[in-house]
Amino acid sequence: MPLSNLNKEQLSAATCPKGYNLIIASAGTGKTSTIVGRIANLINNNVKPEEILLLTFTNKAAAEMVQRVAKFFGKDVAKRIMAGTFHSVSYKLLKQLNINITLKQPNELKTLFKSVYEKRVFYDRDDEANPYDGGYLYDMYSLYLNSNTGEEFGIWIKDKNASHEIYTLIYEDVVDEFNALKIKYGYANFDDLLTIMLDTLKTQDFNFKEVLVDEYQDTNPLQGRLLDAFKPNSLFCVGDYDQSIYAFNGSDIGIISTFSSRYDDATVFTLRKNYRSTKPILDLATKVIEHNERIYDKNLEVMRTDETIRPKLLAFNELFAQYEYISKLISKSETPHDEIAIIYRNNSSADGIEANLREYEIPAKRKGGMSFFDSVEIKFILDVLVMQMSHNDMMAFIHVLEHGKGIGKAIAKDIFDALIKLGDGDILKGLFHPNPDINNPYDTKKVKNRQLGLFDDFLELGSVSKYKDCGFEEAFLSNPILKHPKLNVEGGKYIYDFYLLMKHLRRTKNPESLVSSISSSMMYSRLKDFLSTKRATAKDGTINPMQKTKSLAKINRKGMILKNLSKNFKELSKFINSMILGGSEMSEGDGVNLLSVHASKGLEFKEVYVIDLMDGRFPNRKLMSKGGSLEEERRLFYVAVTRAKDILYLSYAKFDRIKKMAFIASPFLREAGLVKDDEKTSI
Repeated sequence: MPLSNLNKEQLSAATCPKGYNLIIASAGTGKTSTIVGRIANLINNNVKPEEILLLTFTNKAAAEMVQRVAKFFGKDVAKRIMAGTFHSVSYKLLKQLNINITLKQPNELKTLFKSVYEKRVFYDRDDEANPYDGGYLYDMYSLYLNSNTGEEFGIWIKDKNASHEIYTLIYEDVVDEFNALKIKYGYANFDDLLTIMLDTLKTQDFNFKEVLVDEYQDTNPLQGRLLDAFKPNSLFCVGDYDQSIYAFNGSDIGIISTFSSRYDDATVFTLRKNYRSTKPILDLATKVIEHNERIYDKNLEVMRTDETIRPKLLAFNELFAQYEYISKLISKSETPHDEIAIIYRNNSSADGIEANLREYEIPAKRKGGMSFFDSVEIKFILDVLVMQMSHNDMMAFIHVLEHGKGIGKAIAKDIFDALIKLGDGDILKGLFHPNPDINNPYDTKKVKNRQLGLFDDFLELGSVSKYKDCGFEEAFLSNPILKHPKLNVEGGKYIYDFYLLMKHLRRTKNPESLVSSISSSMMYSRLKDFLSTKRATAKDGTINPMQKTKSLAKINRKGMILKNLSKNFKELSKFINSMILGGSEMSEGDGVNLLSVHASKGLEFKEVYVIDLMDGRFPNRKLMSKGGSLEEERRLFYVAVTRAKDILYLSYAKFDRIKKMAFIASPFLREAGLVKDDEKTSI
């Protein structure tokens, strides 16, 4: 049984009475075993599995815990536990209530937001503060949803930056129009899942007997309000104050530090036995993190008694010499590649080390940069699939069309609106059987509102004669959508390819067949050529043929990966939702792990390299100036170091010859006692 494998501290926490319980679990102290033990204890005490809610930071972590429960109680019992991230659990519960949601990927709705924003003109400007651009405002709005405690968006913006008060009316109007469009089309992103769930819980009770929360220190105010909205009679929260590293995403470290004061009769348990790292590694991490204010004592006991290797500092005169030397070390290492991790504070650090690893023919997989599912080529396929379920999906339509030559987001949206008009509310009808009585689907009403930055004009129709030699089917050539005045011949051909593709895809609903058909279509071929050319184009405008070939091969490989994933699904809806909810956690390839600190959270490796430990990069002073803190940067360092089980290298460079920039060592290296102010030794 899970309980029999626990140490005294873990067992005490796992079997504690119901109530409000906080378990302080530092890195490597067995928090997963403790949570699984707690679930076992609940089931043993006649709590039904469906009465247990397990909230984790990743769906992968939830799956691992449920699988461990299944080993002892069977799959039928384990699968009845409601488990997953705040977002995936909210999605499942809302679906149970038959609440209609068209789920979009985290950044997908940014396109819609920007299309709304770009209609605004800022007539009155503050010389000291330019208005935020559309993308940044979208991110600010997301941060507002996750971190605010009830104030209006305009007030929140003003509190963040008083100089933007003159723009708040326009900002708020953009947000209002954006939200209205989301409601109109039934769209929801990850933030919306939580806000919709929060509203639902005002009238709906799910009667969970206990709610368990993993990585509690990374809970943001919105998630905290959602947690309270479940009205749990018993809470079991596991976390580590020193591993709170998501303030940029709205998480509030105060949620763990104030637990005892917020809940009556709260009990705090502490797990002190570390099973992961050797004593020298743990001593170094502890020595640095103790410079932060102590809320909970960190007196960890190292349980490993095997031979230890002291952490080693590598200092270099030049930045790229660092990457080359580390690549050389790894080439000689006896540690299997998948047990090696290179961890960095900023994604820019990954490019240099990845290139050097390639020179040494060392395979590497990169996580924590752009997700596989966020790449244009994969989003394209998924968006075409979305249109097979809901062909009037405006965002999917825009994403599919915007990469055609001369089209872009604005024209794509114009064409969508035109097809809706031509098809009496149905874009496929507008595409294949347009209303013959409508000659000008682009006619718009003139709108003026200086205060809100609005000014729309009529569109004058263009001529379709330029398409006469393109070989279009007569039915398509006569469609008024081709009359858009800014649509060029290449754009028209791209839309024609879309027309042919949608026509072809009517024949099947099988996910694998659909992915295969899209991947082999002319439209996708044009997209691949566009992307591979773009990615192979240098700053001077020249195209590297070899780079284009490599880029094209990568695109094709991604298509094959998606096709292989689709083989596991018979229903298109389940395939799409799985890709969206779990996409960011899936990775591809084998080899040395290249990880941002945030991406390394929860993982462990035999051999770890923490690179670019220069003041400015780690800690990241730029992010600190935008609302971060040295304390959070120090917690990031603590997380990076405690990923190492046996071997730890810390490295920094004194000069970047490309940027002609000098560096000094990170203050964390000084706090660890590895560097002195007069340090001169370099490799």
